[in-house]
Amino acid sequence: MNETIFRLIAAAIVIVAISISLYHRLKAHKAGGSVSRKEEGMPILILLRLAGLAAWLSLLAYLINPRWLDWAVLPLPAWARWFGVGLGITALPLLYWLFSSIGLNITDTVTTRKSHTLVTHGPYRWVRHPLYTVGATLFISMGLLASNWFIIITSLVALGLLMLRLPKEEAMLLKAFGDEYREYMKRTGALLPRLKS
Repeated sequence: MNETIFRLIAAAIVIVAISISLYHRLKAHKAGGSVSRKEEGMPILILLRLAGLAAWLSLLAYLINPRWLDWAVLPLPAWARWFGVGLGITALPLLYWLFSSIGLNITDTVTTRKSHTLVTHGPYRWVRHPLYTVGATLFISMGLLASNWFIIITSLVALGLLMLRLPKEEAMLLKAFGDEYREYMKRTGALLPRLKS
């Protein structure tokens, strides 16, 4: 019975997260058109999509039939699974906040849109790439909630690949915004707020 509760909560979190993401991504695509992915580099492009696909498919398998993932069960205490629930629920308003803040500038690659503007409000006031942080938090929360090491590992692999891609993304933003972005980098952290000295 407990597993059914965890699966229902996970499904609700996933549905809300996908709804927020799809709404904003489709709106940005409609307004700004598609963007090139060639700047990303073929190895990262392929590996990142494969890691993301593995994370999504394992999460979907858990939601449909947890027994399919018995080989990856992580024996977690109930409090750790409920911590995952709390983490996932907390990430949802953060996800909405960051998408609302970045608006039509959102892309799924390192390339900026032609009409791209530098966003420095909302969570972007403190963090340059909050989507990476919140996305990783959501997937790790799902791994804890599902008590599944494979979901956690694939999430961490995807985050690691995003970190490998990050210098290219920052270079594209520096190219687009120059000194304004350099100054922005000085006062913000990449994934977490910068600690003041």
